[in-house]
Amino acid sequence: MSFNNLDTLYRQVIMDHYKNPRNRGEFDGDTLTVNMNNPTCGDRIQIQMKLEGDRISEAKFVGEGCSISLASASMMTQAVKGLTAEEAIGMSEIFSNMMLGKEYDEDRFDLGDIEALQGVSKFPARIKCATLAWKAMEKGLNEKE
Repeated sequence: MSFNNLDTLYRQVIMDHYKNPRNRGEFDGDTLTVNMNNPTCGDRIQIQMKLEGDRISEAKFVGEGCSISLASASMMTQAVKGLTAEEAIGMSEIFSNMMLGKEYDEDRFDLGDIEALQGVSKFPARIKCATLAWKAMEKGLNEKE
């Protein structure tokens, strides 16, 4: 697949998650809830996670912002379901390295749709948009301890 076709495919994946977000909404009852915002561009996100022991059983988000921040939140809530807190934080570190254009262990997790966001690394102003939901998830999991 040529670079242009891959770029187009990635754009389509991002727009699909933006227009048809997975796990958008809120839980009733006891959840781990974190609110974060990106004052640079006005993105605001709330991440909610249900934990069973140390494992994330469910994750949802609500918020408003650009297509990149909301698509990333949709992808993140799908990716962390079933992971332990340690695994989810590890995946977040890999995602962060991908956003910063650093080397990352591609074999540790199947990133799936998340790989569509790797092009964001070429636009430094948009990296915070892509990482907002991930930072919120990490913050929540780190603070629960």
